[in-house]
This record gives sequence, C-alpha cells and structure tokens, in this order.
Amino acid sequence: MDQRTELSEFLRSRRARLRPEDVGLPDHGTRRRVPGLRREELAQLAGVSTAYYIRLEQGHGESVSTAVLDSIARALRLTTAEREHLQRITKPARRRTGRPAAGRRQQIRPALQQLLDAMESVPAYVLGRRLDIVGWNRLGNALLGDFSAMPAEQCNMAWHVFLDPAARELYDDWEGKAADVVGILRLDAGRDPDDPRLASLIGELSLKSGDFRRLWAAHDIRDKGHGSKELHHPVVGRLTLRYETLRPAGEPGLVLVTYHAEPGTTSAESLRLLASWAATAPVAGRGEPAGPAGAETGAVDRAPVDRAAGAAGAGPTGRESSSEPPR
Repeated sequence: MDQRTELSEFLRSRRARLRPEDVGLPDHGTRRRVPGLRREELAQLAGVSTAYYIRLEQGHGESVSTAVLDSIARALRLTTAEREHLQRITKPARRRTGRPAAGRRQQIRPALQQLLDAMESVPAYVLGRRLDIVGWNRLGNALLGDFSAMPAEQCNMAWHVFLDPAARELYDDWEGKAADVVGILRLDAGRDPDDPRLASLIGELSLKSGDFRRLWAAHDIRDKGHGSKELHHPVVGRLTLRYETLRPAGEPGLVLVTYHAEPGTTSAESLRLLASWAATAPVAGRGEPAGPAGAETGAVDRAPVDRAAGAAGAGPTGRESSSEPPR
C-alpha cells in the first residue's frame, strides 16, 4: 500500500462525510461541486492554513506535527481506530530489527490452544494479522465454518466473508459484517503496509468480489470490539449471539473472539444443542470428516442434535419464542 496515496484518499473520504451543519459552520445554500466540507472549511476548523492542509491532503505528511494531526482528527471527528490509522499512514514507523517477517502466518502458543479447547460451551477463535484464522475450538468450528478443512490461504475471515457463498447465508447482516472486515483490513494495512500476504489477499478479493471493491474504496476504518450478531446456522437455525474481543498479553497482533447467548433464550438452548452435537461429532483436519457448519444442510447428520432436542423438549430450528429478547 502506498502511504502517500492512502493518506490523500483517507483524508478526502473523511472530509466528504461532513456537512457544514455537522460542525457548526453556516451553509449559505450554494451548490457544492463535491460532497462534504471544502478544504478551506476543514483547515479553519483545524486551525491551520488552507495551503498547509492542501499539502497534507496531497499526501505530504512528513513534517506534520502530532499536535496538528490531533487538531485535524478532531475536526474530522475521527474515531479512535481512525486516529490510529491517520497517525500510522502519516508517520510510518520504522521497521524494528528482529521484527518477525510481515508475510509470515502467525501461530498460537500450545497453552492458548489448550484454553480454547477447554471452552467447551463457548464458540471461540483466534485472529492474527490480516484476519488470518490461526486458532479455534470445536464449537467455534461448528458455529462459523469448517476451519479445519480449509487450505491455509482460505483460512482467513475476509476470504470467508467475501468468497465463501455459505457466509452470505450464515450472517443475517452480511453487509455489516463485510464492512467490519474491510475496515479491520484497512487498519492492518496501515500497520503493515509492506506485508506481501496482505497485498496478495487484497488483490484477490478486489479481483473476485465487487462488494469488496466497493467497500474498500470507502476507506472506512474499524477495529474488532464487541456487539451482537444474528446468525442463520444450517443445523440449529437462527441464533442471536453476543461477541467479545480479548487481546492476549504478550501476543501482538492476536485477538481472541468469543460468542455467547443471553441465558434463558432460544439462542442459548440452540447453542447448547450445537455444543452437544460438536462434543461427539468428528472434526476435520484431525484425520476425521468435516463438521456441520462447512457442509450442506441436507448432508449433515442431525441425529445427535434431534435426540438432544427431544430430551430438552425443544427443536433445533432456532424459531423465536417468548424467551428470546426483542429485536
């Protein structure tokens, strides 16, 4: 990624989001040739000269001070993740001696994998740089996809979301999930602009997915956080799950993502049924057949889930009930 081009396009895209009334400036009703604030208006808000800001927006950020960047970030109303991105693309950090090769696929410590395996009732997975999926547990594999059976280059959340047809069926708000993924990739690109594997991934997604090209051109920045997801699982049906993001100490670039359901809801019961299935189902990639989430619905052996559902007095379809919180 060319840092100068990225700086120029990022600043323009953020300026285009703002209208004069958003920032307390008068709008005299004159027709604007471009959307958003004019350069001179942004410069006025940031307390710098128009010429200075124009030079920065042209990609010349070598001598800009941190104080000026902070003023511009406030004027543009940047989020914390966007501020980090602006700092990185304006003043790229020097490569540190002994830094692991940017293109190398990360691995997780055996103890962290053991922790994942011990979380038998919590779907969990670990993301590395460029959204590589570098670790997971059995229930995470059953919920989101058969990571164990994927080639290494496809075991990546961005590849899964944009190039795996099953992802569009899995995520109820696929557009929101896709926007999050692209925003996180943008943040990663600012951190490691010379990463050849990231460049290759972005190139493949741009070539094969019009949706990715559209979202990438928006220059939005996101960071992994917490929230909720609506899923349509091929075995247990509809699920409303909360997700949390944890960052293991001493593991730069790795994040642990967990899912859970609100106690007493239909989703909690469906997740328990899926955990029951996953506890006895074979796992691909360990010398055994694939799990349910990566297979066609009709091809999945649902007998363990159906028997568990009968014992619990509930079916695995994930239909709404009075115990599910309102949406």
